[in-house]
Amino acid sequence: MNGFLKQRFGFIWLVLFLAACQSDAAAITEDTVLLSNVEDGIIAYEDLVVGYSQIGAESEWRTGNTASIKEAAENLGVELIFSDGQQKQENQIKAIRTFIAQQVDVIGVSPVVETGWDSVFQEAKDAGIPIILVDRRADVPEDLYTTYLGSDFVEEGRNAARVMVDLLGGEGDIVELVGTVGSAPAIDRYEGFREIIQDYPGMRIIASQSGDFTRAKGEEVMGDFLQLYGDEIDAVYAHNDDMAIGAIQAIEAYGLKPGEDIKIVSIDAIRDAFQAMIDGKLNATIECNPLLGPQFFELALKVVNGEVVPKWIPSEEEIFFPEDAEEVLPTRKY
Repeated sequence: MNGFLKQRFGFIWLVLFLAACQSDAAAITEDTVLLSNVEDGIIAYEDLVVGYSQIGAESEWRTGNTASIKEAAENLGVELIFSDGQQKQENQIKAIRTFIAQQVDVIGVSPVVETGWDSVFQEAKDAGIPIILVDRRADVPEDLYTTYLGSDFVEEGRNAARVMVDLLGGEGDIVELVGTVGSAPAIDRYEGFREIIQDYPGMRIIASQSGDFTRAKGEEVMGDFLQLYGDEIDAVYAHNDDMAIGAIQAIEAYGLKPGEDIKIVSIDAIRDAFQAMIDGKLNATIECNPLLGPQFFELALKVVNGEVVPKWIPSEEEIFFPEDAEEVLPTRKY
């Protein structure tokens, strides 16, 4: 090949090379725009397939939590496979195994109780599917889940106790409506409350029993407490608002005034709790935020794209009193 042909061939090759590079660059730019939700442009929300195992619908809080998960999935274009465990761990374990068989990208789970998850979480890990705990912790080795998104239940218990100390002036007999036995919030709210009141010898918990986070059970248990202790009861500490509302009904049926004759502090900050405070029947509610859907899917996206996330992402929460209730109620979404 003479020099002219070599030069001509080299020029043609250079033009083709530059054109190919320009084409690749255009493709990369287009992908980057399409996947603008992800820094490295690997996976977008609309590519995600997420399995979510919910506890059930035991309270208004849980209903709000489920609505937040479903609404966020729809808004973001995520394919969500949702399972209602109906308050049974065996249903949740079965759902997680189904998600594994379906090869979802991420599994979200709100564990009904803390223990008994090791085997199924290990199965998910072996399948390469990350697990995100939402709202409730699981008592498993940290390598079996990616992150926990949810509240500091111990601090919620502490805050409830601090409010109770102020309401009672550091002295009084308290009955406690505990959440679902073995669940993370029940365990932690129980411990956090006691951590504070141990410094007040005049404050005693004279009875403690599970109301299973439901209004009906809260009313039943409070009725039993009233039959046993009657006017001895100075206050009620309820692990959630639904049980507190059940207790209010029992106190009224007994002939006493909730919020006055018997002080009541509960946790969750659902709409009905604000109405109860407006009505003078509830003295305070400690917020536990259920609207975790957007944060959950943001975490899921980061995880599948290989980003490092904290092991625990706590929710931001407040304490509400009757004087706040009328103004705040219209803004509540659950």
